[in-house]
Amino acid sequence: MSTAAKRDDVTPTPAHATPLKLVRTSAAEPAQRHTARKRSYAAGLGLVRKAAARFREDVEGAIERDPAAGSRLEVVLTSPGLHAIWAHRGLHELWKLPGGRLPARVLGTVTRSVTGVEIHPAARIGRRFFIDHGMGVVIGETAEVGDDVMLYHGVTLGGRSMAHVKRHPTVGNRVTIGAGARVLGPVLIGDDTQIGANAVVVKDVPAGAVAVGVPAELRFPKRNATNQWLDPAMFI
Repeated sequence: MSTAAKRDDVTPTPAHATPLKLVRTSAAEPAQRHTARKRSYAAGLGLVRKAAARFREDVEGAIERDPAAGSRLEVVLTSPGLHAIWAHRGLHELWKLPGGRLPARVLGTVTRSVTGVEIHPAARIGRRFFIDHGMGVVIGETAEVGDDVMLYHGVTLGGRSMAHVKRHPTVGNRVTIGAGARVLGPVLIGDDTQIGANAVVVKDVPAGAVAVGVPAELRFPKRNATNQWLDPAMFI
């Protein structure tokens, strides 16, 4: 077969034709984008549901702990403690983002001016946290607070060091801290403890104890469901 015949047998490729590989890739792109959108939507919906569940938890916790609460709507609209913790949760996530620290601090200052509660954006706060009255509460940068904790007004979770170290308290679960109490330094406050009004705590408090006085001394009362609030130090 001559060279000319071979040329005649070959079907020329149109100049506008698209290679098969590119055609397949182009056809797959819409499906990939659709899958990515579905995943983003599912992730966003999950975050919204989680936030809504936390919101309901906080409201129910406030209703349970505040005998002056008239209704859930009243609590949502008028509780500065709830407003402060809701703001903090958003600012805590902002703090963890690249470039988010300065905006978090600025917005935290705004929150403090509105609620009277100062919580550093880096502080770690657990679930169903409640601040009654709210005014004058200060929670430092490296503080850690567990679940079902209740603080009254004027409480300080502060530091005793100027170094960039863990310098604020770690508070366990189901802890109640009375009005005006000061918990200072990297102390550990055990689960189910109570700290009396105006107490100054600078040492660890074991689980189940009551800390009262300046400096705080420990008591170990026999509490049950009917007498857990009868200690005079807790009249707050």
